[in-house]
Amino acid sequence: MLLECFAFIFGAAIGSFLNVCIFRLPAETSIVKPRSQCPYCQHSIRNYDNIPLISFILLRGKCRDCGGKISWRYPLVELITAVLALLLFLKFGLTLKFLIFFIFTVVLIVITFIDLDHQIIPDIITLPGIPIFFLAAIFLVKIPWLEALLGLLIGGGVLFVIALVYELISKREGMGGGDIKLLAMIGGFLGWKSLIFVLLFSSFSGAIVGITAMIIKKQDMKYAVPFGPFLSAAAVAYLFWGDAFMRLLVMGY
Repeated sequence: MLLECFAFIFGAAIGSFLNVCIFRLPAETSIVKPRSQCPYCQHSIRNYDNIPLISFILLRGKCRDCGGKISWRYPLVELITAVLALLLFLKFGLTLKFLIFFIFTVVLIVITFIDLDHQIIPDIITLPGIPIFFLAAIFLVKIPWLEALLGLLIGGGVLFVIALVYELISKREGMGGGDIKLLAMIGGFLGWKSLIFVLLFSSFSGAIVGITAMIIKKQDMKYAVPFGPFLSAAAVAYLFWGDAFMRLLVMGY
């Protein structure tokens, strides 16, 4: 029980750092300095006001100095990271796999919230992420190199073809290059078999949310929600349910 609590606290602490990355990476500023500060009064946040989850509750979601509202997104990111750290620990234990899959997960969390805010997936994350996670899959997770390579090539290739066909038909860009690189990174890390689950899960959930959003906002397809968060959510879901899905798929045949 003690280790589970530590995993949750560890995840929340990392989530606090992810908030910095989510805010600063699109602005192309340092994620190390200066210290975090209130966006309203520019006052540096005190250490005791920067405790993950707890400080937001104690401060009632407001800056101690000016009373400006603190976005609910900060504790949400911390909570999501903490819960996923705990779930990954329960599945893999205190192992190297836990650490690798957790790093992969936090990268996807950063990508998700940046894409939601700015409709971009920064190359500074995916371009180094593709070779790093590809090598981690082969040498640390022990996925066969050919399976990882096919995952990388098919992952990037599938979305590239879909984007190309959509643009030729509709005469406007549909899927961005960031999504293509993201799926290449996911496929290279989880292997080509994961792409069946990831594409089905992300397409289905993305279609439901996208259609719902368009109905509510009364806008057409060009205002649809970004696809990166659905790819990321599908990749994380595969870590927990992928094996069961593949067994069901094999049994179906």
